[in-house]
Amino acid sequence: MNLLIVEDEVRLCNNLARHIPWESHGIEVIGTAFNGMEALAQIERKKPDLLLADIQMPQMDGLTLARHVQESDSLIKMVILSGHDNFAYAQMSLDLGVYKYLLKPAGDMEILQAMLGAAEELRSELEERHERVLLKYKWEQHLPYLQNQFYSNWLTGRYQRDEIVRLSRELQLDLKLDESYIVAVFDMDRQPAQEGSFSVKDASLLQHTLAGVLNDWLPDSAYRICSDVEGLSVVIFALGEREEEKEAVLRIHTMAAKLLVHVQDYMKHTASAGISGGAGEARELHVLYREARTALSNRKLLGGSIAIPYQESSPLATSIPCPEPTYEKALEMALQTGDEDKALAALTSMWEEGLTRLATLDDMHEYVLCFSSCLIRLIRKQGWLVKEVAGEDFIFFQNIHLLATAEQIYAWLQKTIHNILAYARTKRQTVSHQTVKLILKLVEQELDTDLTLHMVAERLYMNASYLSRLFKQETGKSFSAYVLEKKMERARSVLLEGTKVYNAALAVGYRDVSYFTKVFHKYWGVTPGSFKP
Repeated sequence: MNLLIVEDEVRLCNNLARHIPWESHGIEVIGTAFNGMEALAQIERKKPDLLLADIQMPQMDGLTLARHVQESDSLIKMVILSGHDNFAYAQMSLDLGVYKYLLKPAGDMEILQAMLGAAEELRSELEERHERVLLKYKWEQHLPYLQNQFYSNWLTGRYQRDEIVRLSRELQLDLKLDESYIVAVFDMDRQPAQEGSFSVKDASLLQHTLAGVLNDWLPDSAYRICSDVEGLSVVIFALGEREEEKEAVLRIHTMAAKLLVHVQDYMKHTASAGISGGAGEARELHVLYREARTALSNRKLLGGSIAIPYQESSPLATSIPCPEPTYEKALEMALQTGDEDKALAALTSMWEEGLTRLATLDDMHEYVLCFSSCLIRLIRKQGWLVKEVAGEDFIFFQNIHLLATAEQIYAWLQKTIHNILAYARTKRQTVSHQTVKLILKLVEQELDTDLTLHMVAERLYMNASYLSRLFKQETGKSFSAYVLEKKMERARSVLLEGTKVYNAALAVGYRDVSYFTKVFHKYWGVTPGSFKP
């Protein structure tokens, strides 16, 4: 803490500055002044925390100085030394925020204790102010989240009218509940052909960027934007005071279409919007929001990059088509033979034939479920797990609704066909690898025999020509070349250990020593007898 001493008696002023052990108690004397005017100038320059001042001084007395300090809204704590035992002076000092009024001659320890008390009070006030500033900062930082949470809950119908009024005031939202509203829900159209898969890891970033674009392009007034529980951007439009509902609906439809163009230009990705069927009051906002979400879901039939108005549909008894058995059989055959072109051609025929008979969004949902069950059946028929085959796309078997457009659904089906074929190839490679490992183990164990590929094929109950091709594909060598290499390496090893040539030949399956010598010389360029320990 920094202390400024104000006293017109020079000797007393010096004694106060030098004879009291300020520094040992954490107080530093940063200056002395001999009247109130001089003190004010030093306060401006040195910004002290504490003031110790006489009450009777020329030019400006201590009480006037205290008044100036109080009016400056400063946190400076002040102790007054007075030679007047005057209650009125003491009362006036306290009214001016003076911490303590001491009578001369006050002892050094009394003065020190008074200043320490003032310093402690100042610390408490600073901590309190800091906590208030911190609390305000935290409130301001969390306010956007709290406002968004309010809108999200309002959209889902969780609030009554009085709650809407109270919470909107608490969250500093300028809501007029007598207004009419129209709701639009915006969502990015994920483009699997560009992203390579239907991973949703970037969905949050895309939605955040979409909200930013909407904020930039929407007019400054008459709208509010928030994120719903799924992260979609919801825009709540307020109608003008004298605006007709039909005019407002047309205006917002036009605005939504323009916004989608701006989104595509800026983000290089398309987005779509669903718009409520009309306007409604604050208490009906959840109904408008539900209509907008329903309208948006029609992307599955209409495609993406479109602003879709809500329209009520009358339920009709329809026969939902399922993939034709002939196409399904063709798809199964193509998958079994590993022919991706034929598999995709069968998928295209199934998809296009079915789309011609779909009339509603429910039809589309049912048709996709038929497709999903068909693919699951084909996968399980092989004894595989759907989760392993589909990989990161397995989520769409569980949540078909995550596929927002017809293009996304079809791309997912294509990706699933690719995943099935890739998984099948991996399985075949795994089986092949295990088979070759078994052959290598047999060779290692039976180097002392005349092991042939036909003998191995009989043991494994496989075709010899198939094993020959498989072995070369996996190892890069023919079976006979591999066996010869292992036999010659074993023979050289035992010869170096001191084994006789005859015994070395037996160790690698040669009964004729002369023939062994000939083969050994041809492989290593020297006779077996040249290898000595």
